[in-house]
Order: sequence, then C-alpha cells, then structure tokens
Amino acid sequence: MRFEKVFQKFALAALLLGALAPTAFAQKSGGAVPRQERLLNGLKILMWNDPTAAKVSVKIRVHAGSAFDPQGKEGAMRMLAENLFPSQAVREFYSDDLGGGLDVTTTYDYIQINATSNPDQMLTLLESLSAAVTNPTIDKETTAQLKAAQLAKISEQMNDPVYVADAAAASRLFGTFPYGRPRLGTPESIQKIDFADLIDLKQRFLAADNATVAISGNIDANLAFKAARRYLGAWLKSDKRVPSTFRQPDPPKSGMPIFDSPIAKRSEFRIALRGNARGDKDHYAASALASILDRRFKSREGDKAFVRNSPHALPGLLLFGVSDWNLAGIKRDGNKIAVPVSDGYQKQVLDPAVKGEEFDAAKRQLVAEIALLPVEDAWLDVDTFKLAGTRPDSEAAQAVSITDVQRVLERLQKEPAAYILVFADDQAPVPSKAAN
Repeated sequence: MRFEKVFQKFALAALLLGALAPTAFAQKSGGAVPRQERLLNGLKILMWNDPTAAKVSVKIRVHAGSAFDPQGKEGAMRMLAENLFPSQAVREFYSDDLGGGLDVTTTYDYIQINATSNPDQMLTLLESLSAAVTNPTIDKETTAQLKAAQLAKISEQMNDPVYVADAAAASRLFGTFPYGRPRLGTPESIQKIDFADLIDLKQRFLAADNATVAISGNIDANLAFKAARRYLGAWLKSDKRVPSTFRQPDPPKSGMPIFDSPIAKRSEFRIALRGNARGDKDHYAASALASILDRRFKSREGDKAFVRNSPHALPGLLLFGVSDWNLAGIKRDGNKIAVPVSDGYQKQVLDPAVKGEEFDAAKRQLVAEIALLPVEDAWLDVDTFKLAGTRPDSEAAQAVSITDVQRVLERLQKEPAAYILVFADDQAPVPSKAAN
C-alpha cells in the first residue's frame, strides 16, 4: 500500500513536469510567452531568454506613427523618428562598438527602433537607447539637417513610377484620411515643419505609457529588467491626450486620374479598395483572400501583376497593381485612355466564389508567413493594434475557414474602387490632372 502511494505521487509529479516542460522550454528558448513587467511610468517590458542566440535584440515600439502627422505637415512623425539617431556616426556606434546594428522604422501606426548588440554589451545597448528616446536633441540645426535629408528622399522617390502610383492610389481612395497622406510627406509639407512641431509631437507621442520594449536573446532576464528599470524608468508619461479616432473617409470618386510617369515607357496601373483593420476578426481571412486574388490577378495579367494587403489600425488598403508596363504605342487624349487591364477585372478576379483548391493553397501560404514573423513583433502588435486578449492569437490563422474567406470576398465586392494610371507614351508630356 505504501509503495502504491509513493508510485502515485511519482506518477503525478511526472505528469505535471511533462505538462510544464514545453512551456518552460518555450520561455527559455524565446518562444511565444515572454516574461512581462510594467514600470511605474507605464512602460511595458517583454523579455525572452534564448541561450543559443548570438546577439541581444532590443525593440522599442512607440504606438503612434504617420497617421498622427498634423494636417499639412505630413512627414513630421518620420522626422521625429529620424531625430532619435540624427547622424550616421551615431548609428555606426551600434555596429562598430556594440557588434550589432540599428534601424528605425516608421509606419502609419507606429515607430519602431530595432537594435542589436553582442550579449556582453546589453547594458550599454539599453543605456544608449534610453538616451535616444528619453532625451532626444531637437533643435533648429538638427531639424534643418533632417528636412534636407527627407526632401532628398522624397525627390528620389518621386522619380520612381511605383512610388508615384502607390501614393496616388492611396490618396484617391482615402483623400485626407491619414492613410491617404504620404508618410514621407511632400516638398511643401516638409518646408512647413520646424523644430517646435517635433517637440510637440515628442511630448504627445514619444512617451513611456505609449510604448512597449521587447528584449530578447542570450540574456539574464532579471538583469535585463533591472537595467530597463534603471535606464527607462525616468522616461516621462505623456501629459496630453492622444486622439485615437479619425473621421472615416468618403467613398472614392469615379474616373481614373492619369499621372505622367517619371521614366519613359514605364507605366503603372492601380486599383485600390478599402481592406480590413489589423484588429478585425477577419484579419487572417482577409490575408488569405489577398493571396487568392493575387493568384487570380497574375493569371489574368501576368507576373508583373500583384495584389497587396496592407492592414492598419483602422481599415487598411487592398491594392491591385500591374507594374513596369511598356505601353509604347498606346496614346491618350488629354486625360482619356483605354486601359485593357481594367476591362473585366470585376468579373474575372472579384466575382468568382472561392474554390476549395484556392483556399487550401492560400491557407498554407498564410500559415507559412506567420511562422516567419518574429515573436517579438507579434507581441508588439498586440499593444499597437489593441488586439483581443493579452497575447498573439497564434491559432487564429489555423482556424480560418473557406466560409470566412468567402464572407470577406462578398464584402469586398461591394466596396467602391479607386483607379490610378501612371502613364508614359511617345507624346509630349501632359500635366497630371485628376479625371473626375
């Protein structure tokens, strides 16, 4: 009897250990569940320990991006992001001295700093990033340098027909709604931005309670948390209310504006429709549908055709495009031109119901793409897009059904579309005008 009790206790302990082992291993190896802490200033800290990692990675996500550019001063949030590390010498410190790297990304929905270092430089990495986000130098001289760099970037992009077409399509679909305004800004909007604007944006958005920090790699989580508390604990909260909603855009106008291509014999065609928000319950179904439509569009128009799904915090953008056309010989009369790709688009690409084989291929692709997403970014998305629950829903993609995808398709069929053509022909250039 005594042996049976001992055996039962041993079996129960083994069962519990077996149930806990996968979770413990996942946490140790940088899996789905990080250690989570929150500082007194509201800053959220996520930490993963992976003893096999060659580098330490720190990602700082500020949950506000170019959608919050002031009207008429588009490009300001990107300038604020670039102001954090305003010189090449500062950026080279991360590669030359810390053995890692640095980049800063600005989207419509967030600003993200991605920095890496050797494991023995983790404290220096956190200290340097802290100085950048908690006390950035914003002055007239630095702002002038940033403006010059951004104007040069805009000039470069405006010579790319792809950029011209994408920006025009977004503007046609969304108008003055944030996602219709260029993240880089325009020459006119950049000239209106001064250092006082950047200071105001810093005080409103670059704040501890509007950010999340993800630390991963070969780290001691206790030491990492102590360092984060020491270096980032003094990061101030925002003292201004951040608006979280925008007036929804009006439906796009009918007609097809024609813009001159900056490159001879290079034309770009776009059809833009409103997509799903990142936090929408049908996000993964919409992603699968985009894959299906991409295959259909390529089947109709060739390999230069594409369908791109860009979800945002608010309804995103589904973009159909045919890129790098050579339309020499096709003429236009002012702003009137016949574009073959627009004929039958609705009937052949959008109208057919989703087939089983289409859905199976799209779902396999969706699951594969999600597997490639860094676990840190998946957790950062939870805070940026205010996703349901407190952790990424890794099973949501697996649960998508053909019925879900068909429902999204039927909604999309009712969406008004915006058409754009960037065109180059053998005629003398005609000033770009929007054809209503």
